[in-house]
Amino acid sequence: MYIELVECADSEFSGRRFLLEADSDLRSILASSAESVLVNPTKSEIDCELHAGAKPDDDATLRDAEARTRIRHAVSQASATLRTGFDDIKTGKFDIARFAPVARSITASVLLSPHILAEVTRLKTKDEGTYVHSLAVSGLMTGLGQLLDLGNETTRELTIAGLLHDLGKLLIPNAILNKGGQLTDAERRMVRSHPERGYLLLKQHPEVSDLILDICRFHHEALDGSGYPLGLRGDRLSLPVRISTVCDVFDALTSVRPYKRAWTSTEALKWMFERGHLFDRRLVLRLGSLLN
Repeated sequence: MYIELVECADSEFSGRRFLLEADSDLRSILASSAESVLVNPTKSEIDCELHAGAKPDDDATLRDAEARTRIRHAVSQASATLRTGFDDIKTGKFDIARFAPVARSITASVLLSPHILAEVTRLKTKDEGTYVHSLAVSGLMTGLGQLLDLGNETTRELTIAGLLHDLGKLLIPNAILNKGGQLTDAERRMVRSHPERGYLLLKQHPEVSDLILDICRFHHEALDGSGYPLGLRGDRLSLPVRISTVCDVFDALTSVRPYKRAWTSTEALKWMFERGHLFDRRLVLRLGSLLN
């Protein structure tokens, strides 16, 4: 397998970005204080999604089938609740506590199986696209929060932020959001206004945290400053914002859209990893490990 990073001091193990082939390197990694190793599956010569020599058994297949059924039901219920909550927001009502049951449902689904949650939310109809996309991004952000040990409170905020990050799209006509052909310049400007629109809507409510506001406003920013709405560069983008960007783009790439086919997880992760000027590569690799 291809090792991107061994998370320990260089004095213990200094190897970076190499193909692990020697037993001596493996022993050195195991002897280090590293609690985790970042593996790049796209450069590895083995299938990192499978344990060595392991084959799915009947019990595992049954567990996956049961988990898929439970998660599909949870996503259906959460999507309906999210739709109602968003409709209330459009009429001027906002109660962030209303999203707590959805957040608990998403968190439970992540704990059950993050890769099945991603699979279940991958196929979206035009009618439910924004809602299920928000659920998927929320689940991925929750998983990364747990994987990175960001703590219960921050991870809970990430879950809620994922649900609300595309709130501004409620103010964009569906005819533009679901357009199958190329957008006009005016339509593109309209779509690109959704982060600011969502931010301004949420900012009216003092119970919404700064973390949630930042993710709503900045989830389309990029490390090199080429994103929008403000063109912020990497040193001004917090870890939660970087997490939201990676999760948002991953779900967009792996979902069917009116204008594109769905990419595989491997294709999406590889494409994002190769664009380290846009995305935090460490988070791309962590996302890959979450879904494997």
